[in-house]
Amino acid sequence: MKIIGISGSTVGSKTRIAVEQALRYIQKEYTEIDIEVIDLKEYNIVFSDGRPYQNYTGDTHVLLEKIMQADGYLIGMPIFQASIPGTLKNVFDLLPVDAFQNKMVGILATAGTAKHYLVPEQQLKPILHYMQAWVIPKYVFIEEKDYTNYKITNPNVIERLNELTNKLVYYIDIIKKRVGTAPPLV
Repeated sequence: MKIIGISGSTVGSKTRIAVEQALRYIQKEYTEIDIEVIDLKEYNIVFSDGRPYQNYTGDTHVLLEKIMQADGYLIGMPIFQASIPGTLKNVFDLLPVDAFQNKMVGILATAGTAKHYLVPEQQLKPILHYMQAWVIPKYVFIEEKDYTNYKITNPNVIERLNELTNKLVYYIDIIKKRVGTAPPLV
């Protein structure tokens, strides 16, 4: 099983910190799972121009191939201007519409304030559903106040990240066993 954690921005560090913390938990609890962090700031990604994803070259090709080969994803995104980052949206535009078919996605979002709590619900989930992903209904929303010295220190957030990753692993396993059958998301 391969899970990719995506830090969906080219600026800042708090989203990557959260993604890495969740993946460390997976690595500790589920040693048989292959994990990888993809930080979009480490890739020189071109803008989508509508060609098939296999026809891109360089970092864009490497990134898209990694995404297509994973079984599940933890997508982390900071919220800027009450929206998902353009860099992350561009990645979705580069992928085929069925890129996430029979794949599970967990979401975490970072923001300065709670005012942006519904952005993942209203903007990211519809994109992922359109791309045929199974999305864990509850996401983890992390505010600026939940960090101290670039570390998540709010125990409630840490507990919710661990729960999200446990559900991600559980549902990926179900999907792998019953490809094409909707997992019960209760």
